[in-house]
Amino acid sequence: MKVKTSITLSRDLLETIDERTRHKNRSDFIETALWEYIARIVREEQNKRDINIINKRSKYLNKEAEDVLSYQVKL
Repeated sequence: MKVKTSITLSRDLLETIDERTRHKNRSDFIETALWEYIARIVREEQNKRDINIINKRSKYLNKEAEDVLSYQVKL
């Protein structure tokens, strides 16, 4: 369900939206842009969690990688 709201944007931004958008209207463009921005924030949060997990397990993961590499045949 959509809810009508009011926001204040610079004239330059509105002109750029009007020039660049392929959306039906500004509201569709702004909604799409905000959803994409939120998705990026969520991805960044997930990446930070993943890096923390990797860093906590780095000794084990490096040991596993060294073990796997020891099975490689030299060419």
